[in-house]
Amino acid sequence: MNLKLCVLLWAADGQADALTRYEDTVLDLIPKYGGEVVSRVRRVDTGDGPLEVQVIHLPDDSALQAYMKDPERLALADVHRRAVARTEIIPVETLV
Repeated sequence: MNLKLCVLLWAADGQADALTRYEDTVLDLIPKYGGEVVSRVRRVDTGDGPLEVQVIHLPDDSALQAYMKDPERLALADVHRRAVARTEIIPVETLV
């Protein structure tokens, strides 16, 4: 897999569980595009950082774009707007 991403997600106020349910659903679509969710972790304290951090591998940028335009994912846009305050997607490389 050539495209490696670190995804940081901040929940909207009071929407931590909704963010998790949303991500449960949309991340299930990743294999459809030849990708893999390598890691998915959730913060355990109440700090300012992201609630959830994911490492996702995809074959290439076209697979990412196809995932982003997936009809099932797009159908949940209202849920995303309510649950997710901020998303940051960072291309990364594996060191270890």
